[in-house]
Amino acid sequence: MPSLRWLLRHGAANAPTNIKLIAGLGNPGARYARSRHNVGFLIVERFARTHHFDFARKRFNAEIAEGALGETRVMIAKPQTFMNLSGDAVGKLFAFYKIAPHDLLVVYDDLDLPLGKLRMRSRGSAGGHHGMESIIGRIGTSDFPRLRVGIGRPHPNADIDHVLGDFDRDERVLMDETFARAVDAIEVWLADGISKAMNRFN
Repeated sequence: MPSLRWLLRHGAANAPTNIKLIAGLGNPGARYARSRHNVGFLIVERFARTHHFDFARKRFNAEIAEGALGETRVMIAKPQTFMNLSGDAVGKLFAFYKIAPHDLLVVYDDLDLPLGKLRMRSRGSAGGHHGMESIIGRIGTSDFPRLRVGIGRPHPNADIDHVLGDFDRDERVLMDETFARAVDAIEVWLADGISKAMNRFN
């Protein structure tokens, strides 16, 4: 089977059909690196470290890590646009590699879930999340799996400061455990599918 690196050089005509695309959402740059809005980045970075995948490439304005888990080729993407344009990178990767909707998993923060809560879903609306709105708009469907990660909701007028702020010390302890469970959830999705991941982690 040709590697994803080879395919990026020679085109997608012979692309394997069992590529799984995992997109973690966030904002690029040091200012936002540890913010609540960047939990998608933080989780996919942890997943990549766990499996010794390196973010050594850039394609379609996304940082890319890739490798194999069993018979499955796994591509991890961190869009390097700002959050509300996440669909630009994800949509291009989705189209170039002819990803089936059920083989795309998007990992992102959710204000409406309690801090540290995970919620796997096989499909659904964007729920007001601008990154998801962008992805749904670009790929033309909302029927793809997603892993929502609760960051809690503060005072209604403090949403922007809250999501772009960093976790405090106590929150970081909880979120470290959450990130470990999120990596487990991604692994179950890869190995056993969305239904088993939902049953185990919701």
